[in-house]
Amino acid sequence: MSKGFQPATGRDLRVGDFVRDELAQILQREMRDPRVGMVSVNEVRVSKDLSFADVYVSSLETDTQDQKDALVAALGNAAGWMRSELAKRHRMRTTPKLRFHYDDVVDRGPRLEALIEHAVASDKRQHADDEGLDHG
Repeated sequence: MSKGFQPATGRDLRVGDFVRDELAQILQREMRDPRVGMVSVNEVRVSKDLSFADVYVSSLETDTQDQKDALVAALGNAAGWMRSELAKRHRMRTTPKLRFHYDDVVDRGPRLEALIEHAVASDKRQHADDEGLDHG
């Protein structure tokens, strides 16, 4: 084994899952900021050295980019408080610094569904047209 090699332990994945679950509870039960409504913590990616956690959130209450930016800013302002709340809930030596990002995956879902439905309907029309030519 070379000196720089670190075997993948999955520890960063476990810490990410822990942070995701705990942040979801903190946001739901303890967050008092009126700018932060119903927020979903979709994913947390923790750096290998566990120093940073990139937290991907979404909300059905954010329609515009300005609202999304305001949500991320509000969460960013509360990141220190949330980090200290997380620190109370685990026994690790350090708690990752939280960096919040808006996750547009929830917004893209309905658009992708509409595109798929359109493609399926188009295929059915094409198939029906082809059947009509075969019997005509």
